Amino acid sequence: MAATIFISHFTPLTLLYFLLLSTSYLPILAINITHLLSSYPELSEFTNLLSTTTVAADLAERSSVTLFAVPNTFIRNSDVMNNHSPSSSSISLGDVLRYHVLLEYYSWPDLRLIPPAGKLVTTLYQTTGRAPSNFGYVNITRDPISNAITIHSPNSNATVINSVKTVPYNISIFTVDSVLVPNGFNLMASETRPTLGLNITRTLIDGHDFNIAASMLMASRVEDEFEEDERGAGITLFMPTDQAFSDLNSSKIFQSLPAEKKTDVLRFHVLHSYYPLGSLQSIVNPVQPTLATEQNGAGSFTLNISRVNGDVSIDTGIVQASVTRTVFDQNPVVIFGVSKVLLPKEYFQKNSVEVINKPSSGAPASADPPEISISPVNSPDIDGSTNHLSSPPGFGEKESSAANRKSTVRIFLGLCCIGFYVATGY
Repeated sequence: MAATIFISHFTPLTLLYFLLLSTSYLPILAINITHLLSSYPELSEFTNLLSTTTVAADLAERSSVTLFAVPNTFIRNSDVMNNHSPSSSSISLGDVLRYHVLLEYYSWPDLRLIPPAGKLVTTLYQTTGRAPSNFGYVNITRDPISNAITIHSPNSNATVINSVKTVPYNISIFTVDSVLVPNGFNLMASETRPTLGLNITRTLIDGHDFNIAASMLMASRVEDEFEEDERGAGITLFMPTDQAFSDLNSSKIFQSLPAEKKTDVLRFHVLHSYYPLGSLQSIVNPVQPTLATEQNGAGSFTLNISRVNGDVSIDTGIVQASVTRTVFDQNPVVIFGVSKVLLPKEYFQKNSVEVINKPSSGAPASADPPEISISPVNSPDIDGSTNHLSSPPGFGEKESSAANRKSTVRIFLGLCCIGFYVATGY
């Protein structure tokens, strides 16, 4: 027998209670990625790959994700997609596609809030357990000048082109200009990875805020030494911004150093290994040797690298700097911007630097680089030391915006029902 419930027997608070209770069990929409992408012919090849590699089925079991889709033009020009052989690496083509799926929802406004230093985000590839050394994450950065969003992986970079489709708090789809390649994926089984051939000074100049550092590298000729390391274990460079040089009022002390010591200060800003942001944030042995260590002996010219309040902190024993942005990141070279000039305790005294590093009230926005007169330097022998960094930490600290929005909707609907109840006189 059907039961009749008279709404007049319920108070407004009771109505609100039942409304919130019923909406708390709203189903989460399953993601049908092939249907969402079917109206975009320029993504047809990427859509087909998602279907044939079962990645589309994986996405159907997920909610709150972000997909970086690669248009047909870029897929056809990709060596990864056109020359991939199952025997060429331990990573399947499906895992390459999973590397394009973030396990968090990001809208355009969310991406524009990414800090210039970068943010590490877990991908669907990480959940497979097949990511070498837990490298199933990407580093997303935002250029503070152009606001361009770049996704960095150890083997490739991709820039976001535009937003294609958004289902709020469920899935967001963006197009990117390159295929993202996970760590451990070899492009050709029969060939070794080609050297990057990066022009470091040109990259710094293109970074818009590193003109002084670039001019110092060119004047000292130490850049050639850095670029030699691309063929080895790679390098990590900490480059002070122009503002950092402007805040440094120790040009007289710096200029008084002999030529070789000036070069050592530049080497002091470089680690002899490729350490992306994730490795720096999860460091096990905080005391790291630099290229200056190789020139002057073990235990000297070391940097103490740690994670402080989510940021990477670099302590020289004289000054403490922080990573401000990711300038370039592609294996085997990563370049970070840092907030201060790294001064080694071997050449500077702390009591004098405390005054030296204090910004003057009338300091200009930029400073002239210290005068350098340095003889050519022989490149050091590289021993290919072992990476002592641990796996990157777990992720997923971002709160669910979907849950917050759902609660807001429930309260709004409840208030509407109460208003209806009062207006109709029930």
